[in-house]
Amino acid sequence: MSPAPEDATPDRLRAIPSRLLAGAAAAADRLVSDRLAAEGARKWHFAVLVALAESGPASQSELSGRTGVYRSDLVAVLNELADAGFVVRDPDPADRRRNVVTLTPAGRARLRRLDDLVTAAQRDLLAPLTSRQQSELTDLLVLLTTHHRPPHETDR
Repeated sequence: MSPAPEDATPDRLRAIPSRLLAGAAAAADRLVSDRLAAEGARKWHFAVLVALAESGPASQSELSGRTGVYRSDLVAVLNELADAGFVVRDPDPADRRRNVVTLTPAGRARLRRLDDLVTAAQRDLLAPLTSRQQSELTDLLVLLTTHHRPPHETDR
């Protein structure tokens, strides 16, 4: 049996946009996850810290909606961030049954470090593209994800 060529994927498969997007998404996820893991972080840590930095303190339910982290998974993420001193959870003065999550100064410093790692991963991912192509790709991905977003993403 002869060795398989370097890329034995049939041409028809290499031309299917959904397959190409899945491959690019897998590479992107791997790049970001590996960079964050080297710092003892995960992408959900980054998402929560970004959401708190950009929009301020939030209930767990609001954070779930802002980040796309399912409510059932968010508790574990918040526990990890709180244990490390990156967020605090305090009772909501308006509704003592729920907590408000707030970013700490240590959390802001952590976010700056994670931002650097995610930015470097993006640079590696998009390295084969020109600046203009990177911008166009981002615009197209925003268009696609916006178009295909479910109308009500409240079951998080």
